[in-house]
Order: sequence, then structure tokens, then C-alpha cells
Amino acid sequence: MTNWKLGIIGGSGLYSLDGLENVRTQSIETPWGVPSADLTLGTLNGVELVFLPRHGTGHVIPPSKVPYDANIAALKMAGCTDIIAISACGSLREEYAPGHFVVVDQYVDRSQGRPRSFFGEGCVAHVPMADPVCSRMSQLVFEAGEAAGIEITRGGTYLVMEGPQFSTRAESELYRSWGLDVIGMTNMPEAKFAREAELPYAAIAMVTDYDCWREGEESVDVAAVLEVMRGNTEKAKRLLTGLTEQLSAVERTPSPDGIETVLDAAIVTPPASRDPEFLARLEAIYPRLG
Repeated sequence: MTNWKLGIIGGSGLYSLDGLENVRTQSIETPWGVPSADLTLGTLNGVELVFLPRHGTGHVIPPSKVPYDANIAALKMAGCTDIIAISACGSLREEYAPGHFVVVDQYVDRSQGRPRSFFGEGCVAHVPMADPVCSRMSQLVFEAGEAAGIEITRGGTYLVMEGPQFSTRAESELYRSWGLDVIGMTNMPEAKFAREAELPYAAIAMVTDYDCWREGEESVDVAAVLEVMRGNTEKAKRLLTGLTEQLSAVERTPSPDGIETVLDAAIVTPPASRDPEFLARLEAIYPRLG
């Protein structure tokens, strides 16, 4: 057993993991409510995994209603050391055909009305998001994807739209003109909460369609997306199997990006001015702030 404990957030199409040993479930209630579903814990190739389906059991939670704060808090409270987020997405580039994977390294967040921070009145913090993912885990994920024979790209910018509707053609063309790579509905504010929770976060965007920018093609079709999604899900499981094989031989060290201590320089409210009730709520995931 190694000292990695990976939180796996499964997106559309990925609702369970195969091959886990010592499987058990855990119900967690966080100060921000309950997560999308109970956590499934187990080991794969000797590496501890904690699986959480982002949209709930049976895909019942739309992107705008996902409890992103409770999900990240639950994974933190379960002892996860790192998070790998897996999501379906549309492609904004010709070369990223359905079935292609992109290891995301940047975001443009156009989501609206979602909670965005564990902090607020009583304790204010501003964490850096210039580089929103963990460089080490992103590289490990990319290498595992290549080894699994998956068409995969290291680096890409993900446009987060609010949804649940898909883009208009004008929107899709606009995002392409910005030089963006893929489009989806769920990685923000998820990545922001992960950073505030001091959890290294890596994201795999699995292309299911070309959005609606290609001339002469129909717009996004859910039936076609679901068909591609099935193949993508099997690829994602192969990737995770290979990744855990790789990690089983390596002892974990802190992220080279300093993510596990990011709050040391992010909290601007001095200790004497921090609201005790607010701190008591934060203690579930930040015991060292007390």
C-alpha cells in the first residue's frame, strides 16, 4: 500500500469503477451539505481510491446543481491526497475528435450563480488560480493515457459554460475565436474548491462531440454523445488502472506546486478578527486554521 489516496470524480458516463478491492461505502455530511452521492472506497493495484459520481447515483443532478463545495469537502474529509476529475466535453478543435482525451491545464469560467468559495464573511481568503491544476498529477495522468493507447493531449483550455443547454452556433464560434480547446459544464467551480481545500487537482476532458461549430453538421445529439461516452468510459478505466500501477511503486511527496500549503499566504483576515463560528465550520477541512 502506498501513501497516495486518490479522489476520483466521475462525470457523465463514469458512474463506477471496476476492479476495486476491499470495497466499502462511506456517507459523509459536510458543513456545506451532503455530496452528490455516498463515497465508494477501495484499492486498485494497492492504491487507495475514493470514487464520487459528480451527478449522483443515476445521473440525477444537473451541472448547475452539483454540490461542488460539499463534494470537495467530502473528499478532503475522507483523507484524499489528490483529485482526478473526469468529464465529458465538446471539442472546439478539428484535431480533437470524439474519443480524444485532453488533460486540461487552463480554464475560462463562464458559469453563473454557483457557490465559489469555502471562505466569506468571517474569514476572507484569495487563493491563486493562475495555474489551476497540479502539474505533477497532470503529467502522470497524461503518461498513463499514452501507455494505455489513448489519443490524449497534454494541456488545453476548457471553457466552462453554465448549461444545461448546449451552445448556440454563435457561442461556439466565439469560443473557437478565443483559441479555446474544449467546452463543458462542470470543472468550475470544482477546481477552485479543490485549490482552496489544498488538494492537487488534475482534469481529464473526454471529447464526445464537436459542439456545433462545424459547417454542414447537426448540432450536439444526446444519443450520439452517449454512444461515444461508452467508449470513453472504458478508456478512462484503462487509464486509471495504468495510473495506479505506476503510483503503486512511488511514495507520494507534496505537490511541486505548493498546493498543500496554499492557504498560508492566502488568508487576509488576521487571526484575531476571524469569526469563531465560521472557523468552526471550516475546521472540518482546515483543522490547522483553528
